[in-house]
Amino acid sequence: MPELPEVETVRAGLAKYVIGKRISSAQSFHPRALKPASIAPLSAIVGAKIISVNRRGKFLWLKLDRDFTLTAHLGMSGQLLVQSSKYPAQSHLRAKLSLQSSSLRSSKDEIRFIDQRTFGWLSVEQIIKDIPTSVAHIAFDPFEAEFDLKSVVAKIKKRKSAIKPTLLNQEIISGIGNIYADEALWRAKIHPEIVCEDLSESEIKKVISSAKKVMQSAITAGGTSFDEQYKNVNGEAGYFARSLSVYGRAGEPCSRCRTGIRRIAFANRSSHFCPRCQR
Repeated sequence: MPELPEVETVRAGLAKYVIGKRISSAQSFHPRALKPASIAPLSAIVGAKIISVNRRGKFLWLKLDRDFTLTAHLGMSGQLLVQSSKYPAQSHLRAKLSLQSSSLRSSKDEIRFIDQRTFGWLSVEQIIKDIPTSVAHIAFDPFEAEFDLKSVVAKIKKRKSAIKPTLLNQEIISGIGNIYADEALWRAKIHPEIVCEDLSESEIKKVISSAKKVMQSAITAGGTSFDEQYKNVNGEAGYFARSLSVYGRAGEPCSRCRTGIRRIAFANRSSHFCPRCQR
């Protein structure tokens, strides 16, 4: 699933091409392309001007010159590509927005929503205090100015659950998924199964700091791509996978101590960690 670095890469890519453009048409090609809770069909955004492209955690939204917004979640395999209308339609094309093409750079005049596994969605939503309805319950992510480290540390410290699933809880801290949780815990030398209330405040701060640092490095690298399912708006893969220390490296030696990386299962997911460095 695309996590914060991948979604931020997409956000920045969209912003480069679409801000200030008007949506001339909007089409949906799959029954699950539009979220059931959407307050209007996709066609409702036709004629709207794109003011900005925003993100919180793993959620994206286009701020429009309207009293509603277009929100997007990439799910497991969603892509938002900016392409010419002359480019052949992809087999998993779920929706597309046509933009005024006369002044777009490189004739990139369409936003295409492609989703092989169809867990992603678009949604026309109301805005409350500049935040779309579906994002209102999502916690601030570590890159937002409003992120309150002290408050988040206190929330985590009170929990009786393990630290790994807590990091994945988007109502506590948003944007972190399986990849960057594993990487952050490895950097902080914290075992993924340690119960939160057994960690010190300084250890929790170190985990959060490690998460922010590894995600910033991933943003710089254009995100993490393991297959064709994640690409930036130009259809290019990210290359942070080569910098991962534990995720997807079960059986390989830890780069710190040379102990073999282990993989354990939990809640239909998995954790990768070093049994010597992370205790």
